[in-house]
Amino acid sequence: MENHFNKNELYLIAEIGGNHQGSFEKALDLCELAINSEADCIKFQLYNAENLVNPFISKDRYKHFKNFELTKDQHIYLAEKCIKSGKDYSASIWDLNMISWIEPFLKFFKVGSGDLTSRQYLRRFAITGKPIILSTGLSNQKEVQEAINFIREVNPYYWNSGSIVLMQCTSMYPIEDSDANLSVISSFSKIENIITGYSDHTRGNKALINSISWGAKVLEFHFTDNKNNETFRDHLVSLELEDVNQLKRDCIQAIKMIGDPIKKPLDIEINNGHIESFRRAIYPSRDIHKGEKLSEDNIICLRPCKGIGAEYFDEVIGKELLISIKKYQELNWNFMK
Repeated sequence: MENHFNKNELYLIAEIGGNHQGSFEKALDLCELAINSEADCIKFQLYNAENLVNPFISKDRYKHFKNFELTKDQHIYLAEKCIKSGKDYSASIWDLNMISWIEPFLKFFKVGSGDLTSRQYLRRFAITGKPIILSTGLSNQKEVQEAINFIREVNPYYWNSGSIVLMQCTSMYPIEDSDANLSVISSFSKIENIITGYSDHTRGNKALINSISWGAKVLEFHFTDNKNNETFRDHLVSLELEDVNQLKRDCIQAIKMIGDPIKKPLDIEINNGHIESFRRAIYPSRDIHKGEKLSEDNIICLRPCKGIGAEYFDEVIGKELLISIKKYQELNWNFMK
C-alpha cells in the first residue's frame, strides 16, 4: 500500500462531521462548499446509533446520533462527489459493518479519539494495510504508545513512515487556547516513523497555525457555513470557507519560517557580509611599540571582524609584539609571540 502522507507536505482535512445535523441536503451543501476550499480532504462520520451508543444507559446521546444518521447511499454519494472533484474523501467509521462498502472510497482510515483503546476497531483497520490517522484526545502517553504497538503487531506495514499519523487532540468543544497542549506534538515526533498532526477544537485558526511550528503536518478542523450557529456545538469550533483558505496561506508562511533545525549561518547572512560586519575583532586602542605586551589597557574589540576575532581576546592578552603597530591597525598573529 502506498503511503498517503509525507512528513514534508501539509495536508488539510475539513471535518464536516455532524454539522449537517442529519440533513442530507445540508451535508451536500457543506460538501460542495468544502470542495471549493483549499482543504485536501473532506471528512464525514459514519455510524449507526444502535452500534455506537447504549440506549438504556445514554438515552439522550443515543437519540442525538440517531437523528444525525445518514444512509449508506447518501454517504456513497458524498464520497463519490468528493473524489470526482479531485478532493480526498474520509470518514470516521464508528460501525464496523460499514467498512466493507465505504473502504473503496478511502485512501486512509481515521480513528477518532474515543476509539483509540478499542482493539476490535484498531485490528479491523490495521488488517486493511491502509494508512491510519489516530486522534489522541482522552489518552495518556502510555495508551497512545500501546495503540501504535498493537497496530504494528497486527500488521508490520505500520512500521513504514507515513503509515500512521498521530494527532494531538483535546476532546471538548470548544476548548480554551491553553487546552490545545500543542507541545505534545513534539513528543509524538520522537516515536519512530510517525507523522504528527493536530485536530483542533479551539475557536479560530491560531492553534492550527501554531501547531506547524511543533511539527504538525496533518491538520484537521471542523467545517461549516456558519460558525455562529449555536444549535449544534461543533459549529462553534468550525472554520468557514475563507477561514480555510486563509489557514492554508498562513500555514505556508509558517512552514517557510521553520527552516533548518541545525543551527548555522544562513546564505543571506554570509552573502551580505554580516558575519564580518556585525562581529568584533581585536584592534590596538593606541599606538603600541615593539616589545610591549598586549593588555586590556591597549586593545579594544570593535566591528568589523577583520584580522583576529574577538573570540581570541583572552589568548592575545600577554603576547609580546614583534613589531610596532598603529592605533586601530588590523592585527595578525605574525605580529606577536
